[in-house]
Amino acid sequence: MVASSMGRVEAPFVNVSAVSKWYGDFQALDTVSLSINRGDILSIVGPSGSGKSTLLRCVNRIEDFQKGTILVDGVDMVGETRNGAFRADNKAATCAKRRRIGMVFQRFNLFAHLSALDNVALGPRKVLGKSKHEAREIAVAQLTRVKLQSHMHKRPHELSGGQQQRVGIARAIAMEPVLILFDEPTSALDPELVGEVLEVIRDLAAQGMTMMIVTHEMKFAREISTNVALMEDGKLVEIADPTTFFGNPSQDRTKRFLAHFTA
Repeated sequence: MVASSMGRVEAPFVNVSAVSKWYGDFQALDTVSLSINRGDILSIVGPSGSGKSTLLRCVNRIEDFQKGTILVDGVDMVGETRNGAFRADNKAATCAKRRRIGMVFQRFNLFAHLSALDNVALGPRKVLGKSKHEAREIAVAQLTRVKLQSHMHKRPHELSGGQQQRVGIARAIAMEPVLILFDEPTSALDPELVGEVLEVIRDLAAQGMTMMIVTHEMKFAREISTNVALMEDGKLVEIADPTTFFGNPSQDRTKRFLAHFTA
């Protein structure tokens, strides 16, 4: 909970409570609980296979989960309670809720036959119901925002990896999300291209966008995050502000993990 400027206590903007998920007999998430306030940035770190990406995919309902609750901006991402009875969302309701959450993937997932402009304009036109002209205006604005105004008419194969990922970010923010999830947005990039993507994320942070970022960039996580969380074996090991997380972690597992990095 956080106190507002008017003295009211506001509920967390994102509230993940005791979420568990299985793939058959394998438990991918084990009673994960965390919260994020509006405008905050949570970076999630941890070894491969620790459940980081699975958690993001549960938050925006790409993946189902079997136990727990996830609320985003006060909205239950699984269903709603009416007259004291809980009713699970149908496909249309799930899609409507997912629409409010942007997702930027490791791989850029751009349509190869479309220009950068058309890749970004597609969502506003097809999903938000904007006219073709409105959608293109939105796409121009967002591509300019990520410093790709001179590359709008290029197709993905004509762009560098960093440029393609910036198109992916522009596509996400064109949908006017209340939350953006980044799933290792720099892992598929050559080292010299990482900086340009991280700079765009820094700009979004400066503008107050609420974000969850799965990353292996420890220095970046330390610089940008409101809080940093370590996951391992589907469990949340530790969550703390960057100064505490990197400088004085409470868990031995966190200390061992950080020993492999120079943050």
